[in-house]
Amino acid sequence: MKISALLSAGRPTFSFEFFPPKKQEDYPALYTALEHLKQLGPDFVSVTHPANGQMPFKTAELAARIKNDFGLEPMAHLTCIAHSRQEISDVVAQLEKLGIQNILAMRGDLPKDMTLDPEKAHYSYANELVADIVKLGDFCIGVAGYPAVHPQAQSAGADIINLKRKVDAGADFIITQLFFDNRSYFSFLEKCRAAGITVPVIAGIMPITEYKQLQRFTQMCSASVPQDFADKLRTAQDDSRAVAALGVEFATAQCAELLRRGAPGVHFFTLNKSDATSRILKNLKNSGF
Repeated sequence: MKISALLSAGRPTFSFEFFPPKKQEDYPALYTALEHLKQLGPDFVSVTHPANGQMPFKTAELAARIKNDFGLEPMAHLTCIAHSRQEISDVVAQLEKLGIQNILAMRGDLPKDMTLDPEKAHYSYANELVADIVKLGDFCIGVAGYPAVHPQAQSAGADIINLKRKVDAGADFIITQLFFDNRSYFSFLEKCRAAGITVPVIAGIMPITEYKQLQRFTQMCSASVPQDFADKLRTAQDDSRAVAALGVEFATAQCAELLRRGAPGVHFFTLNKSDATSRILKNLKNSGF
């Protein structure tokens, strides 16, 4: 089923993100997490795609496994920065062959130690990828949005203009980068609507389960953390269970507010683990969401 149809059903969607493990021995843990989260009835599951252009079909294979073996609706991420147009065409054809109807289209950021192959430098922006996917098949297409502004954007205004280009090229919905302050989401949504972006904007949520994640996440995407929450995490930093409990409590309250105020869905970045996300989603469903 296309995610656009799920979003038009009039109820919030809940979804999870996973990534293909680098090592074969890590797959059993991923499948265990998928089995646990399947019991919560997610609306869809996304599978990431490396921006380095290596193993382009790994995402498609895992998405198909999720669809066929777990009975979950998959969305395959697709990055274009390190792919030629022919490679993108081949990956999209494989997704279509496997029955994958949903794609999250992103430019992707090259690893710092990697130089772009000039023979594959066919894409500069994600809107070009979206336009090509529209031509290549009948897919529901999502794109990424940045409440804290993309780190390479010239300005917040330029970032919204770039996002509108992606939507105008054919995107059906937006999933945001992680954020911890809901004011960032609602401010971002207001800017989107003012720019004429009318598609649904799903909130991307990352539960903090380890204290060391705090600094890494805030540096990675410039997401600010409410000071009272940061102080609580700092006080509990040597107690892993206490940190995880605080993370679940905070993310539950964050999601509840987002949903009460009309967010069309919540997308959890799971890091291939199930415990925190399971607890948050159970809390939300017990509260009537």
